[in-house]
Amino acid sequence: DGQTFCLINAIKKMLTFSQIVSISLSLQANRTQSLNYGCIVENHETNEVLHFVEKPSTFVSDIINCGIYLFTPDIFGQPHWVFQKNQQIQEELTNGKQMPEVIRLEQDIFTTLAGQKKLVVYKTQHFWSQIKSAGSAIYASRLYLKQYHQSHPERLATNQDGTPKIIGDVYIHPTANIDPSAVLGPNVSIGKGVIIGGGVRVRESIILHGAVLQDHCCVLNSIVGWDSTVGKWARVEGTPSDPNPNDPYAKIDSETLFRDGGLTPSITILGCNVSIPSEVIIRNSIVLPHKDLNRSFQNQIIL
Repeated sequence: DGQTFCLINAIKKMLTFSQIVSISLSLQANRTQSLNYGCIVENHETNEVLHFVEKPSTFVSDIINCGIYLFTPDIFGQPHWVFQKNQQIQEELTNGKQMPEVIRLEQDIFTTLAGQKKLVVYKTQHFWSQIKSAGSAIYASRLYLKQYHQSHPERLATNQDGTPKIIGDVYIHPTANIDPSAVLGPNVSIGKGVIIGGGVRVRESIILHGAVLQDHCCVLNSIVGWDSTVGKWARVEGTPSDPNPNDPYAKIDSETLFRDGGLTPSITILGCNVSIPSEVIIRNSIVLPHKDLNRSFQNQIIL
């Protein structure tokens, strides 16, 4: 698509630079969240990386590393040089005894290349999100649906006679069977062979292939796994963990699974082949695969 085409053209231009070993994809973050990423100080005229710090303790730059790189074969000569340098330092600190060595790409290689005209940065203005938590999957899905809305609107569902009501960006696989009285969206993806009954409400969720949502159930901020079933009048609900919508440079935070002795409120996830009975509520929980529940749960991991 257009986004990939622009990125390829930019990389081709960067490859014309002499003695370039590595190209790093980056974008702008806010000052507070930048501390959670590798931070880059660049020459704004040449795009050369002057300084690179992985997860600094104090503010260095609001340009962050996206973890996508383009290397020339010269990169393979760098680990050997870094290894020898680190071994020499460790021998001096340990009275000649060599210690096991681990070479880290960002901390060891990039910090060495920075300022040597061998590392440049390409700043993208397109969407990017890391996926390190369950909640980030739904946020990433929203970004893709928004991209579809702009570049491939024909892939998204629309309101038509005899079809379910669509709110915002919704993707429906052609093989899905959805009752016209259902209401879907915004930010909903419906997978292959999904069956959705009458009066069902789905919002900010991903429904994977083969799942069945029975009449009048409600699924909010959740991922329903393959071949899972949500019973009639049941409610499956999670807590969104979106970035600050008022900050254009905000990124989604990577929440830890547990906080203050309990499960961090996040989206609800049903593993594959999970059965939710009728008229129960599953909220802020993770249900492992092949579970047949018989009651409501909240803020739990169901093993």
